[in-house]
Amino acid sequence: MQNEGAVTAITAKRLTLALCAAGVIGGAVGAITVNHNNATAQAAPAVAAAPAPAPVTAPPAVAGAPAATVTLPDFTRIAKQNGKAVVNIRVMGSTKTSAGNIPQVDPSHPLYDFFRQFQDPRGSRGGAPVFGAGSGFIVSPDGVILTNAHVVRGASEVTVKLADRREFRARVLGSDTATDVAVLKIDAKNLPTVPIGSSRSLQVGEWVLAIGSPFGLESTVTAGVVSATGRSLQDDSNVPFIQTDVAINPGNSGGPLFNTKGEVVGINSQIYSQTGGYMGMSFAIPMDVAVRIKDQIVATGKVQHVKLGVSIQEVDQGFADSFNLDSPEGALIANVERGSAAERAGLKSGDVVRKVNGQPIIGSRDLPGILAMAKPGDRVALDVWRDGKIVRLNAVLANASDKPAPAERAELAANDSGAKLGLALRPLEPIERRQSGLPSGLVVEDAAGAAIAAGIQPGDVLLSVNGKPVSTVAQVRDMVSKSTKSVALLIQRGSDRIFIPVRIG
Repeated sequence: MQNEGAVTAITAKRLTLALCAAGVIGGAVGAITVNHNNATAQAAPAVAAAPAPAPVTAPPAVAGAPAATVTLPDFTRIAKQNGKAVVNIRVMGSTKTSAGNIPQVDPSHPLYDFFRQFQDPRGSRGGAPVFGAGSGFIVSPDGVILTNAHVVRGASEVTVKLADRREFRARVLGSDTATDVAVLKIDAKNLPTVPIGSSRSLQVGEWVLAIGSPFGLESTVTAGVVSATGRSLQDDSNVPFIQTDVAINPGNSGGPLFNTKGEVVGINSQIYSQTGGYMGMSFAIPMDVAVRIKDQIVATGKVQHVKLGVSIQEVDQGFADSFNLDSPEGALIANVERGSAAERAGLKSGDVVRKVNGQPIIGSRDLPGILAMAKPGDRVALDVWRDGKIVRLNAVLANASDKPAPAERAELAANDSGAKLGLALRPLEPIERRQSGLPSGLVVEDAAGAAIAAGIQPGDVLLSVNGKPVSTVAQVRDMVSKSTKSVALLIQRGSDRIFIPVRIG
């Protein structure tokens, strides 16, 4: 995601993904889209769940036809019982920014008056205060509150207003930008809380309810159905979002999404929009993800994410035919990071992950979505399609903060002269060999010194040294050590092959 002043852009055709907080803090809190081509984008003690929905008799569709009994949710019970634990969040910060960094709205825009209240009348120059707003909900009687990370990002002051109109200054215990979850704390006791549910049991078509403060209008209730689960919205996010058609607007960010039992199953976070307002698609962070983040923040003040150490591709029909798969499903392993959990588990380039702990992988993004629910050190069982059959592998997940092993470098002394090639090399992966048609070779991941001076570039494939084929760094090291002044490297670049002399003396 890239910041454009206060606007974070994710373009999906002409639709844009907008974060749902109102106002802006330091170009980050409550970014609101005003340009049609850009976008802003363990569990607390449970209380008794709301009574089961009461049957409601629907009116006859045709005069004279018998009435049909249809079970509809009683949203009044959920709103009355759980609305007390939903809070309004106001944030203030300061930023040294030009007026152009704050979203500018045409006076004819229907939301002009709303956006204008967040503009500094002096042009927001020189660190003037800026404001934002969002929603949240209480998960512990002693004042622990969940909301979105983007609601409080860059805030110097956070104020929480309860449903009974009391206001408290809040501390940000921690936030996680990867999942967009933040945890706040206010100094209060015996507060009402929401019951926490599991998002894993959500079904497409199930009724859900949102409570929040869209456009600053507190305790607003909107309802709809679950449109999809496990949605992937950005390449850099592993959150399996819940998609709904619940009306969510700026100010709803951080508010709860309830199921018909009155349990919170998600945190309302983002919308697809061309206008900055609701257009029929809203997205919530699954509560199973949010609780995992909350527990880590409360316990340690920081969050750890898992890392398998692979890059993946979608399995389309062409790949399915190539690998003799019965359907285009799974996550194709394009590359395995050296020294990673995946390499230790035996994963190889060209493998297709079909299941993780028994859960099917349909689209490639299902893999990181499932792994997002785990923690470093967890063991996962991977069902992998390899050579026409399923192979079971077990991986112990690493910490995402662990640095990858560096590429092996062929910086080799020649005849004790101290000269070096300056190449970072790795062997071709199986899938790269199939796609390129090359039987062997070494991929140039980085070039420096004598190599870059000779014209070698990252992405080149080293095929031979002094006319002898190479497939390992050890072979390159041996041949360079026997040379005196220069070596002749055969390089494949695209469809071309060229010899490049590299001086080492």
